[in-house]
Amino acid sequence: MFLKKTMKLTAVILRTWNLFSGVKLGNVMPMRHGHGSWGGVFNANLSWMVTHAIRSSMVRNQIRDGCNQPAEVANNEALTIQPVRHYARAVQKKQEFQSQLQDLPPSMLKLEFATVPLAHTVDDVVKRLLSLELGSHRDKLRLKEEQLIAKVQRDENDRSSTEVKVAVLTARIRNFQEHLQKHPKDKANKRWMLMSTDQRKKLLKFLRRTHYDAFEKVCHELDITYTFPPEYCRRATRRWLAKKALCIKVFKEVQKQKAEQRNKMKQAQEKAEASSTTPTNAQETAV
Repeated sequence: MFLKKTMKLTAVILRTWNLFSGVKLGNVMPMRHGHGSWGGVFNANLSWMVTHAIRSSMVRNQIRDGCNQPAEVANNEALTIQPVRHYARAVQKKQEFQSQLQDLPPSMLKLEFATVPLAHTVDDVVKRLLSLELGSHRDKLRLKEEQLIAKVQRDENDRSSTEVKVAVLTARIRNFQEHLQKHPKDKANKRWMLMSTDQRKKLLKFLRRTHYDAFEKVCHELDITYTFPPEYCRRATRRWLAKKALCIKVFKEVQKQKAEQRNKMKQAQEKAEASSTTPTNAQETAV
């Protein structure tokens, strides 16, 4: 009973408010009488009241702004107005990233069939099956690795030198970069790329320290820009600055004490030498 009376009172208040507002929005939705689900009736009336309140406020705003159209036309137009969403962002075009596999022609045979003489004499259909046109990305990547290895290897049978390892890592790193451009949220791919980059950096550092000519050749052939590691930089906090000033002060005091001790030892040695020379001079004069 209390809920029923409350809903009736709300309907009366809304009807009175619509009358005083000067806008004809229709009759208030009547209450259901008799038996039924009062939860559904309450939700329906509540949604209806919210909808009519929004419509009436939009119509009043249009009338206040100088709209001379009738109330019903303004009401219908108000229903078609969509809210402006200010959080929408402009679509940004992604920069085109050139793949390292673009220079591989589709007619090139796969790596395992390139050394087979019979593969060059077959018909076009079979050659197409054996070529990169129908090959996977893995086949193209293996062929690119072999091309980079051929540029820096020491001889034909060289497969384990530092230069060859750098070439293989370079092909993999560029492949990871291409994948990361298309799928920037792939964290595992980013982790593998960073690990491979660190490993290649260590190999280049070792090659630069042991064989500088080979290091320059590898960087030139593989188009690698070697950057020196940054110098050690520590955040200058107040505690660290105070500690550093104290250490410098202690160091200067220690150096000062050591200098005084050296001066005393030097003076003592000079006195000892002077005392040792005076008796010999006295003996010489006596003789």
